[in-house]
Amino acid sequence: MNPTVKVPLSKEDAKNLRSGDTVLLTGTIYTARDAAHKRMQEALDRGEKLPFNLLGNVIYYMGPSPAREGRPIGSAGPTTASRMDKYTPALLDLGLGAMIGKGKRAKEVKDSIVRNGSVYFAAVGGAGALLSKRILSSEVIAYDDLGTEAVRRLQVQDFPVIVVIDSQGNDLYETAVKEYAR
Repeated sequence: MNPTVKVPLSKEDAKNLRSGDTVLLTGTIYTARDAAHKRMQEALDRGEKLPFNLLGNVIYYMGPSPAREGRPIGSAGPTTASRMDKYTPALLDLGLGAMIGKGKRAKEVKDSIVRNGSVYFAAVGGAGALLSKRILSSEVIAYDDLGTEAVRRLQVQDFPVIVVIDSQGNDLYETAVKEYAR
């Protein structure tokens, strides 16, 4: 049984999640990829507000394909998280609750996850069409000129993810390899 976790993510929920847990996210999440992260960092550098409040929120590293008729979004698979690593510690320090992507994270990101009691989730790469069926609505809220890399607000229900790095710093990519080697 996969527990449902409401998003935005509370600090208590984040602290109760453990590396390797599979959960279903329900609520509001935001999308942002490389170009949007660069713009958000530039806004922070100028002392400007970000397009959404980071506190407890989740950023999904995803740029969707065009929506088919009658659907709120096209294929919605994760992108490689390490491309956002240089921006992530600052966002976590400002209250970002979690990220969803695929692949390993830098040591600085792991340290920031622990320092802030946050979580890094993975979504299954190659399953974008299936993941899109868990997205109820999609609305561009910032940087529309970036096309698929614009910041979107998504309403999700039972969106399946795996906890990769928990708030204690346990990393599934490391522990799974050790377990497999045994």
